Amino acid sequence: MTARKTLSSRSWRVTAATLFLGFAAAASAGQLQGNALVTALRQGGYVIIMRHPSSPFTQPDKATANPDNTNLERQLDETGRDTARAMGEAIRKLRIPLGDVLSSPTYRALEAVRLAAFGKPKIFPELAEGVQSMTQSSDASRSAWLRTKSAEAPRAGTDTLIVTHTPNLTGAFDTEASGMAPGEALVFHPDGNGGTSLVARVKIEEWPKFAGAH
Repeated sequence: MTARKTLSSRSWRVTAATLFLGFAAAASAGQLQGNALVTALRQGGYVIIMRHPSSPFTQPDKATANPDNTNLERQLDETGRDTARAMGEAIRKLRIPLGDVLSSPTYRALEAVRLAAFGKPKIFPELAEGVQSMTQSSDASRSAWLRTKSAEAPRAGTDTLIVTHTPNLTGAFDTEASGMAPGEALVFHPDGNGGTSLVARVKIEEWPKFAGAH
């Protein structure tokens, strides 16, 4: 009987320790998902940095370019346009308060902001893709600039949205931005002391799903 009680007590301690370590690991990861993420974003104080939505790697010709794409830059494809609109509608339905919207000066990034109806963005050359191709590492100064922006507190009661490109994301955040899909976003929570923590990764298709659950 005594041996059985001892074994039972030992098993309980092992189980409790395992559960504690599991909770601690989840807390250290700091990941917010679903309703918890939406609730947090509604309070403001977060920085959402997204890759522009789906866009062909080739530039359009005059026959296929949007009428206002006079420089024949890369533009969003049908999927990119649809997901940008859907994201904007979902953000409004979820009552997520966007404050400052920062964008790359490229046509496809600005097209995404316009179709999502996020308002007039602040355009920064540091958010552009630069002269390097998608397969090359991004410029160190642009990466440092983006890291700094991820730690800047948004205006009170709002979240900041930043639209940029893959080289800047991977250069600034390394493995945290690995394999980001078109339109996918990293959500950061500045700590007010110059630091920030990644709390979520959200694919562009997930925003309407969040809205459908509310």
